[in-house]
Amino acid sequence: MIKKENQRLLALDILRGITIAGMILVNNPGSWGSIYAPLGHAEWNGLTPTDLVFPFFMFIMGISTYFSLRKYKFEFSKEAALKILKRTIIIFAIGLGIAWFSLFLRTWNSLASADISIFERLSQSIFVFENLRILGVMPRLALTYCATAIIALTIKHKYIPTLIVGILIVYTFILFLGNGFEYNETNILSIVDKAILGENHMYKDNGIDPEGLVSTIPAIAHVLLGFFVGKIFTEKKDIHSKVEFLFIVGSILTFVGLLLSYGCPINKKIWSPTFVLTTCGLASTLLALLIWIIDIKGYKRWSLFFESFGVNPLFMYVMGAFLTICFGSILFPYGDGSISIHNFMYSIVLKPTLGAYAGSLAYALLFVALNWVIGYQLYKRKIYIKI
Repeated sequence: MIKKENQRLLALDILRGITIAGMILVNNPGSWGSIYAPLGHAEWNGLTPTDLVFPFFMFIMGISTYFSLRKYKFEFSKEAALKILKRTIIIFAIGLGIAWFSLFLRTWNSLASADISIFERLSQSIFVFENLRILGVMPRLALTYCATAIIALTIKHKYIPTLIVGILIVYTFILFLGNGFEYNETNILSIVDKAILGENHMYKDNGIDPEGLVSTIPAIAHVLLGFFVGKIFTEKKDIHSKVEFLFIVGSILTFVGLLLSYGCPINKKIWSPTFVLTTCGLASTLLALLIWIIDIKGYKRWSLFFESFGVNPLFMYVMGAFLTICFGSILFPYGDGSISIHNFMYSIVLKPTLGAYAGSLAYALLFVALNWVIGYQLYKRKIYIKI
């Protein structure tokens, strides 16, 4: 049955759910040394299926931002500004909280054999802000959402494509003039992030923080692209026209991104312009396919699993990150020592039974299933937690 325009397209929730489930899956192998190639990020230039999940979510976030700002008629107001500011602060703060919680538990465990009192151990574990990573997945979502929302409320939407192109061109020049394709500390991204954030507050990867400050610039263009696609998509009255539009846009963006990659490599860690174009194109194409399968043809049964992730996307991601930290850091007595839930499940149960690689994948799948059980309970009770 064809959906009316004012009805919610289930495919949007499903694609959101696929990306969140995918992010949880690839972030939780049994062992980082035993992962199948498609479940690992490209070391530098290139693209793997794992490299698609985060940019797909950001593309959908752009579309969702268009929907959420319609009630303000895309006019800047005190009410709209306060909502944007509040949401930005909350998302950013949650990201910092996740980073702090992980560092707190790691520090607590590292001091287990130290000759200090429990109060001193607790104090040293709590006050670890000098080594706290400032940016990451949630802060990037916060910053790109904030920038996109402000731009959407302050400029005419017909100028957004020009702005996107301008941002990507300027960023391309920054990369070429600033050694931006080198995987080391001479990269302009590393230099700027170290100067502003400080090395102790960055992700450690050859001096490159994959969610650093400079690479947030093209990430804003990424979300803006999703926003503008959402605008045109919404203006199409017929669902078949929506699917056709998404397929066409997706094909063009993917083709252009792949073509330009011969001169400007596709690279997630620096969020290269070709990475933006290619991943947005593939996301648009996949969304079109899902709308055709789910909302036009009505094949929905298979999608319930992902819908449970998609209706509470940020909550499910945050919960997954929290459980990851707990499973990996909270220890319980085992044998002559102690072991984490993660290590027990993988090293003691799954690896001896299935082998290193299959056991690592099995752990990740079981972890996703655990998150789904919780998410499904919320979905079944129609509990929607907005962040």
